[in-house]
Amino acid sequence: MGIFPPDPVRADLRRVLPSGLKLTPVERWHVTLVFLGEVASERLDDVTHALDEIDDSPRRIEVRLAGAGRFGNGRSGAWWAGLTGDLGGLHALREDVRDSLTRAGVPSDERPFQPHLTVAYGRGGAVPEELAGYSGPGWTVGEFALVHSRHAQGGGYETIRRWDC
Repeated sequence: MGIFPPDPVRADLRRVLPSGLKLTPVERWHVTLVFLGEVASERLDDVTHALDEIDDSPRRIEVRLAGAGRFGNGRSGAWWAGLTGDLGGLHALREDVRDSLTRAGVPSDERPFQPHLTVAYGRGGAVPEELAGYSGPGWTVGEFALVHSRHAQGGGYETIRRWDC
């Protein structure tokens, strides 16, 4: 489940990244809200019904991509852009999603939530200066999407459904 920044926000970040990074495709750039892993097709209705139960009162979660970091040091290390702004609102949305899924008996990743957008993978190295000092345009989070990864088939993400937030 992810939040996809608007195209102009992603384009602004792409514009400042240095050449030489093995970028993930820009159209895949998202902030993972909740990671479910593989969900059996017969459980998909449980997931969507659980997400339908979340209070859909409009939220005004204002964020921007800013700062950066790196996960891992080996071949699978990842560089990411961080988020700033209403992180409390983002955390609350995540908890509402996780709580609803838990009530429906759908397990989700229990790792601590660190809002970020993975931009590149590769071997060790410092976070590029352009990324570390980046602060992009702000946006209001208007929706989140349940997506199915098609990476094994050579594709990106298939959007199953979107919900307003």
